[in-house]
Amino acid sequence: MRRLASAVAAVLAFSAAPAWAHFQLVYTPVVNLENPETLPFKLVFTHPFENGHAMDMGKPESFSYSFKGERTDLTNALKPITWHGASNASKAFEAEVKIQRNGDYIFVLVPEPYFEGSEGIYIQQITKSFVNKGGVPTGWEQPVGLPTEIVPLNKPYNLLTGSTFSGVLLSDGKPAAGVEIEIEYMAALPDMKANKPGEVTAQPASSALVAITDERGVFTFGIPKAGFWGFAALGSGPVKEHKGKELSQDAVIWIYAEDMK
Repeated sequence: MRRLASAVAAVLAFSAAPAWAHFQLVYTPVVNLENPETLPFKLVFTHPFENGHAMDMGKPESFSYSFKGERTDLTNALKPITWHGASNASKAFEAEVKIQRNGDYIFVLVPEPYFEGSEGIYIQQITKSFVNKGGVPTGWEQPVGLPTEIVPLNKPYNLLTGSTFSGVLLSDGKPAAGVEIEIEYMAALPDMKANKPGEVTAQPASSALVAITDERGVFTFGIPKAGFWGFAALGSGPVKEHKGKELSQDAVIWIYAEDMK
């Protein structure tokens, strides 16, 4: 049994009480493209599993994508918007990005740290999401050199429900063991025109979903439902302070799963 437990990259656990996490969204509705297309993106800081409270975003430090090892800066393409959440309005951003060449596009948002007054700390969720054009893999499994990041071990834009997703957590370029990974489902997809959540398609579990990275920095999660799933490694980054207060520098990754046809 011990060998079996160690072979499993992480154990899915439940916290003692419902506590749904802050999650930075880097969302576009279509992540598998056949033809060149200009994609709309919404950048929203919210609680996606419970379709809950959204937080004001400051101007991001950077927004970019990596393609075949080359980085394209998109920060100047960002436009501020008002996000009309289920319970409040908040400051968010949007952008339009032209996708032309075949391959993997790794989108990266480095947000301005957000001050969470109820906890007295800053939160900075460095977030990755993925788009592929033409079905040609060109580096989805490669790190992009962030202070902390989750590197996927399964193709993150082409997963099936009932399968598993694994990732390795890096901090300062090295595997990070024993780090808590919070897991949430995007229960209400963004309405791209109205700048608000769409129809709620799932209800959260009674407790937060959590995995722990093993000695190699690896975790695994079984995917129970089609759609977008987010994973946040809490406090995994090397920077621990901002403006004289504690900073939780988190690594976030979004993946997409679909039902087998």
